[in-house]
Amino acid sequence: MLEIFFQTDRDTEFQQIETFRAGCWIYVKEATLNDLEKIVEWTGLELADIRDSLDKYELPRIEHLGDSLVLFVRHPDEQEIGAYTNTLTLILRNDCIIAISPHRSGLVEQFIANHAHFDPSQTTKFILHILLKITQDYTNGIKKVRHSISEPRHENLIDSKVIVTLMENEEVLNQYLTSLVPMRNLLETMAAGRYVNLREEDVELVDDLMIALKQSEDVCRVNIKSIRSLRDSYQIMFTNNVNRTIKLLTALTVIVTIPTIIASIYGMNVPLPLQNSPHAFLAVIAMTVIGTATAIFLFLRKRWL
Repeated sequence: MLEIFFQTDRDTEFQQIETFRAGCWIYVKEATLNDLEKIVEWTGLELADIRDSLDKYELPRIEHLGDSLVLFVRHPDEQEIGAYTNTLTLILRNDCIIAISPHRSGLVEQFIANHAHFDPSQTTKFILHILLKITQDYTNGIKKVRHSISEPRHENLIDSKVIVTLMENEEVLNQYLTSLVPMRNLLETMAAGRYVNLREEDVELVDDLMIALKQSEDVCRVNIKSIRSLRDSYQIMFTNNVNRTIKLLTALTVIVTIPTIIASIYGMNVPLPLQNSPHAFLAVIAMTVIGTATAIFLFLRKRWL
């Protein structure tokens, strides 16, 4: 679905309009092939050049297509189960800015809402603002995951749900890392001046962004290692708890088996010792108690109970 925004000098915020005009913002959310065909009609780009914007797993990169600069980026935005980053394609032209997302992009909607009096012709400034916001979102997402795995756990609370949560957090960080590395490569390409002309203040911002992305990469890797180590420790403790339970049940089974065997033997209709004795019942009870007590003593000595 296409939404077109425009802002005059008198407007305090972007206004939604019906048709394309120079200097507008075009936001394509939940993009379809028909939407891309309209973009092709307005910009003169080839459909094959922007078709990757529909790919939910497209990696970040930057391309120069004629008079258009095309950026493929990924930003934290959970839209479906198992996906923690979302594809966002930015097409920057002298007459408009186009943002294409296969989902609804909270990043773009927030940017449009918060950046009044933004000139779409300022291509470099726009790119850096978007990349800065994406970097901040990654940093916040990593902090959230780190806080989640840093919560204290008690041994008696460790179960399969805790391990599943750790695995989900590990997958989040892995997806972040998969996006952060090519994002840093994209910034390195920009810093080389191959696609955009950077002013002195822009160069400093690009350097800061590269440092921030590198720090996010390092924190991701450290947290992934911590999660794996913690998950392995939890699995060992969980396994030990299961083993203790099994040993306890095994010991109880053996203890209960002793009186069961004795009772079964003296329940048979065959000649048995003490069957004519008036103290047979007490003798059987005594054997049962002695056998059971002996089994309990042995299990306690081996710490199976």
